[in-house]
Amino acid sequence: MVSTARSTFRVPAEPDLAEIDPRGRPVGPKDKSAAAEAMADLATVLDERQEALYAEAVGGGTRAVLLVLQGMDTSGKGGVIRHVAGLVNPQGLMISSFKKPTAEERSHHFLWRVRPKVPAPGQIGVFDRSHYEDVLIARVDSLVPEDVWRGRYAEITAFESELAEQGVTLVKCMLHISPEEQAERLLARLDDPAKVWKYNTGDLDSRAKWAAYRQAYTDALRGTDSDAAPWYVVPSDRKWYRNWAIASILAETLTELDPRFPTASVDVENERARIRASVVA
Repeated sequence: MVSTARSTFRVPAEPDLAEIDPRGRPVGPKDKSAAAEAMADLATVLDERQEALYAEAVGGGTRAVLLVLQGMDTSGKGGVIRHVAGLVNPQGLMISSFKKPTAEERSHHFLWRVRPKVPAPGQIGVFDRSHYEDVLIARVDSLVPEDVWRGRYAEITAFESELAEQGVTLVKCMLHISPEEQAERLLARLDDPAKVWKYNTGDLDSRAKWAAYRQAYTDALRGTDSDAAPWYVVPSDRKWYRNWAIASILAETLTELDPRFPTASVDVENERARIRASVVA
């Protein structure tokens, strides 16, 4: 059986992040040059399939795709949006970023701010962080009691099953980065005047809780992976490999969906004749 990106990176039933190499290249290109060539091919697939998905919705289709990006600081969520989501027509994209919840958002159920951001039919939605913050940072920083965040696994699974029934195909990617690579990227931000604005002193607070976050991610992956809403763990120490892997997962997903352009609703030959006979005043 030929390995695909989805089969390769799909999280195992009992995930152990310590056993997954953040610098690994289990399938696909082995260097940056080969990845660039592969991305050119993937760009064609993504662009064509996204256009068909959009057109399908114009014709009355109800399907959409939601790409969920989760990962530690500097793992590359923004890079994926630029280099992967950026391969398709922006008119067909809906990008949502979930920062620290506002006072109003905290007064509601944790999914309250998420539901309005679900992509409309024909769109590819991208979540830069997501509802998973409520079982990650909420757990690590003890923002809610344990029984609350543990109960959210079932709520998330039910929510994602609901989306799948509505025609939303979920693609959830954990950007798996090593603490060593994160340190290099944080230092690079301080070294570059054009990137120092990205540096947040709070990143070091999260970095000090690396082990706790790893366990939180492990439990979230185990508790919310399903065929309707699969998790993929993507080695992300190499930016070019991370981008290729997620582009491949998305391309495979869209190819399997096989969105179709709607059939013509007009008499094509008659309209051709009308155009030829028309006179511009």
